[in-house]
Amino acid sequence: MAEEKESTSIPLSQAAEAVDPEDPAKSPPRPSSPTTSTRKACCAVLQSWVSRKFMTGCVVLFPVAVTFFITWWFIQFVDGFFSPLYAKLGINIFGLGFLTSLVFIFLVGIFVSSWVGSTIFWVGEWFIKKMPFVRHIYSASKQVSTAISPDQNTTAFKEVAIIRHPRIGEYAFGFITSTVVLQTDKGDEELCSVYVPTNHLYIGDIFLVNSEEIIRPNLSIREGIEIIVSGGMTMPQVIASMEPMPRKSQNIRLNRMA
Repeated sequence: MAEEKESTSIPLSQAAEAVDPEDPAKSPPRPSSPTTSTRKACCAVLQSWVSRKFMTGCVVLFPVAVTFFITWWFIQFVDGFFSPLYAKLGINIFGLGFLTSLVFIFLVGIFVSSWVGSTIFWVGEWFIKKMPFVRHIYSASKQVSTAISPDQNTTAFKEVAIIRHPRIGEYAFGFITSTVVLQTDKGDEELCSVYVPTNHLYIGDIFLVNSEEIIRPNLSIREGIEIIVSGGMTMPQVIASMEPMPRKSQNIRLNRMA
């Protein structure tokens, strides 16, 4: 009887490692069948294909949706100037206020181009520039509008420029705003005032760069603005350098202080 009891006794370490058939966590892993592996691979391929096509659809529809949303918002915004006037007259035609606003803007452009209109506009601008906070907003917005204006004048951007900044081997986009002659003991040196935007377009730094060191690409002012505002996404694949155009310099004496 003692021998039978000794043969049936099991050590505690082996009893702890015994497999419980009712506990799936302790049951040994079963080998995966070829059918299960094929099914998982097909699901992974299908999921990857669906994800790519969904992202492709988002990439295609995102600019369309943004363009439609901004256009619709602009139409409603411009239409809101004259639509209340037509509503009081009992005329409820959508888009009539928008067309009236376009005609009004066109007439303002004709009026400001005349001598009387430019004088009145100058007086109104003088009052705006005397306001403490409004004048900064007006000046920044006017610089942007003047840069893309079809009537280029002395205050607008002259050319798109590429300068070596901030170190050798790196370049920065900018706009030539004016030229200046620096008179030193070594002689006269022609410098160009290059405006390099650092925050979209209305905030930036001004650099005085030698005119011979400026790269003038074959880009218009509007193309340069689009490149900067879009964060470089509208950058053409090939940019050719143009020969510097002869222009009149402003002889501004920068006298050295003794």
